[in-house]
Amino acid sequence: MKDKIEVMAPAGSFEAFMAAIQGGADSIYFGVDQLNMRARAANNFLLEDLPEIGRIAREHNVKTYVTLNTILYDHDISIMKRIIDSIKENGLTAIIAADHAAIQYAFTKGVEVHLSTQVNVTNLETVKFYAMFSDVIVLSRELSLKQIKDITDGIKRENVRGPKGELVRIEIFAHGALCMAVSGKCYLSLHTANSSANRGACQQNCRRTYKVIDLEDGHELEIDNEYIMSPKDLCTINFLDEVIASGVTVLKLEGRGRAPEYVKTVTKCYREAVDAYLDDTFTDEKLQDWMNRLETVYNRGFWSGYYLGQKLGEWTNKHGSSATTRKIFLGKGVRYFPKVKVAEFILETHKLKIGDEILIIGPTTGVVETTITEIRVDDKQVDEVGKGISFSIPLEETIRSSDKIYKVVPAND
Repeated sequence: MKDKIEVMAPAGSFEAFMAAIQGGADSIYFGVDQLNMRARAANNFLLEDLPEIGRIAREHNVKTYVTLNTILYDHDISIMKRIIDSIKENGLTAIIAADHAAIQYAFTKGVEVHLSTQVNVTNLETVKFYAMFSDVIVLSRELSLKQIKDITDGIKRENVRGPKGELVRIEIFAHGALCMAVSGKCYLSLHTANSSANRGACQQNCRRTYKVIDLEDGHELEIDNEYIMSPKDLCTINFLDEVIASGVTVLKLEGRGRAPEYVKTVTKCYREAVDAYLDDTFTDEKLQDWMNRLETVYNRGFWSGYYLGQKLGEWTNKHGSSATTRKIFLGKGVRYFPKVKVAEFILETHKLKIGDEILIIGPTTGVVETTITEIRVDDKQVDEVGKGISFSIPLEETIRSSDKIYKVVPAND
């Protein structure tokens, strides 16, 4: 059963890609160039990155899914084909697509197709139609768990199989940002800034505060304490048993525009939660620990989405993150001494002292989390270092000169 529940993590950079692996992801999804729904919000990878991504993925035995899920125009077709050809050439696992042009071309090239939530699949008959092309289908984000179970039961009952000859697998979003639009289809950004959300260039108008103005007498009403178009973030970890019982086999964690530590923390929490559920070791104490950890990284507050049958959203009451912690940049890596397991850094700003929690982030390193127990300057122990000082700390993990070091502090500091 454990092999059938796939934890799927996001990545918008090599740092986040490695963080997803460290968090225990079974698969990682990411965008290439501009033809994906996070073309503006995430760094994204380049075509020339795909060989290295393929190498890392094979080394760590993770699946790789490339998002090609924007609306495509005629001038996009040649780019789309180059991306799919490179996916095939470099042995990546699949594409996540919404436009029929990408679906058809990948199908003819023998590249596995997963259907994006942008297709808005809400019933078994639509699943049966797309099963001709797709082995995995991401359902609409607006469905309830009961509706999802009706679909997964129908797939088994009617023996609905994809191109590989296996029963079509159903994927749903399990954690992360939700959108006011139906499965992400929105025109606000296009109307206000000529920047189409459906082309991966959302300006996030819905995350802002608004006033309502009476056009007859000029009275203004400010919406009281709510961002009425900005939903809280989805979190399903506290009813994961019901999610798994609905028959889904892929849990998608949103966050290609998020920082590497977000990716690692969220992936690790859901990895542990899935394993605990399947091992029958899921407890209230573990759940509280996971929730506490999830609250330390970017979030807009949490709600259960539409899975439990709620008709309306729960709206956030502030702009930006409600995370309980934040990171402060301190400096960069200098070198690592593997024989003695010591890392050297240069402090470029702020101070660092014994007891501080730190993050070390890099494209090969991923995310290293630790607490400072010892600091040395010129081989002498010190309790604190300041700006401009080179210092060393004991560290089990190898670091590189490209790595950056951060201090983790309470969000209100």
